[in-house]
Amino acid sequence: MSQENKKEKKGISRRDMIAGLASIPVLGAIGYGLFLQHKDKINRTSGLLKNVKPIIPQGIPPLVDGPEIRIGIVGCGGRGEYLLKALGFVNPQRIDEWTERSKSDKYWQEYLTEYLGQENMNVKVTAICDIFEKNAKHAIATGANLYRNGTEGKLDAMPERFLTYQELVASPKVDAIIIATPDHLHVPVVLEAAKYGKHVYCEKPLSWTVEETFEVRKVVKDTGIVFQLGHQGRQTESYQVARSLIQQDVIGKISLIEVCTNRNDPNGAWVYDIDPEANENTIDWKQFIGPAPWHDFSLERFFRWRCWWDYSTGLSGDLFTHEFDAINQILDLGIPHSAMASGGIYFYKDGRTVPDVLNMAFEYPKRDLTLLYSATLSSEKNRGKAIMGHDAWLELDETLTVNLDPRSTRYKAEIESGILEPHKPIFSYVPGQDKIDAITTPTEKYFAGRGLLYTYRDGKAVDTTHLHLREWLNCIRLNNGTQPSCDIDQSFEEAITAHMGTISYHEGRRVNWDDVNEVIY
Repeated sequence: MSQENKKEKKGISRRDMIAGLASIPVLGAIGYGLFLQHKDKINRTSGLLKNVKPIIPQGIPPLVDGPEIRIGIVGCGGRGEYLLKALGFVNPQRIDEWTERSKSDKYWQEYLTEYLGQENMNVKVTAICDIFEKNAKHAIATGANLYRNGTEGKLDAMPERFLTYQELVASPKVDAIIIATPDHLHVPVVLEAAKYGKHVYCEKPLSWTVEETFEVRKVVKDTGIVFQLGHQGRQTESYQVARSLIQQDVIGKISLIEVCTNRNDPNGAWVYDIDPEANENTIDWKQFIGPAPWHDFSLERFFRWRCWWDYSTGLSGDLFTHEFDAINQILDLGIPHSAMASGGIYFYKDGRTVPDVLNMAFEYPKRDLTLLYSATLSSEKNRGKAIMGHDAWLELDETLTVNLDPRSTRYKAEIESGILEPHKPIFSYVPGQDKIDAITTPTEKYFAGRGLLYTYRDGKAVDTTHLHLREWLNCIRLNNGTQPSCDIDQSFEEAITAHMGTISYHEGRRVNWDDVNEVIY
């Protein structure tokens, strides 16, 4: 018998198998409005994944036709500025800086090209509110200038500055609100906006306390506004690839999931720079305090607010929620039955009250699985998301990899015949690895590796925040009750889960969720 016939009789080689599997297209449906295209061409030689029904995302969802939407921005600091950029508005000074850098740096060439090629979403920034004078002035200049397709657009009318968010949301010149304030002010602004029927895009987390979590859900539902929580990871292509594989039982019964946060630089630990122009005369301190306990004026607390429970939700609300939302969209986990947390302030002895090391375990007995989260702000060891099934485990960081479990039931025959090797990858997905290599700062690498800076459409890098805002705007223009991918129900699940972990940390006990009566006990 010839070698070729022997090979055909035994089956394809492991090398051919891996090559075939790597080419199989899988599900990539992202959020509202994404057009999907079914593909019939899959590797049928081995029959290993013969039941996979591949679906490939095609391009960016088109903008829904409709009138110009007038936007009000509440909170115009670092994140607020990034949201403006994702909408299409960048301060002229920033454009000049990017242009100069792009002359000698390929990364900045690509960054500038990506921004200038961003589609005009037919929005206008008509109002801004920030309690720091410098941020407010910067945002006014940003909102008045529009760059498109490599050329400077017309000078728009200057956005109106409001001294309080209450005045801004009441303005008849505003249709929708974007909230990028500290955590403790999220819900107060949402409630005020909903009262006036203004649609809301709110940065994560949803809420600062358990009580306001229930209140904001009721108000959003009662008023019918279009609400989107700022988990831009909802637009990340690799999460949808993972969802597809799991839905099609590629990795088998899942019993354990691990997610993490690893950072090791002051910025990543929320020790942000203090602006030299900031003082009691340029900051509205009373408005910053809002519902928080009173504290005398403090520049550290104003700029590094994430370090204090008085204004922050800590690691649980700030960084775990990104990880939870990713897993929740992949697996539809919902709120856990119970949570246990431990940790402490082990490295940053700077007066903060939130921990810099945190471990949490969330139990899902109805799903027969546990979700583990661990975090440190003083080590940059690379750890991705791991979803562990009986037949294989799926790892998500900069790439997606499915590794074969040696005790797999589903792939037992292939393992015994030598077609597949235990512990080896049977599927891998690498979305634009060269782009990730271009990210240089530790914090940028952290977010890039989690799909929170950009994703890919037809091989092209696209800002995930741009896509997330685009989805929200499309739902507003449809005006038919359609809600975006991270609506108030998804947001409620995120918030309650994070609060359960925080309560467990504070009280040193197991915390439970009564899903019938919706009570944490």
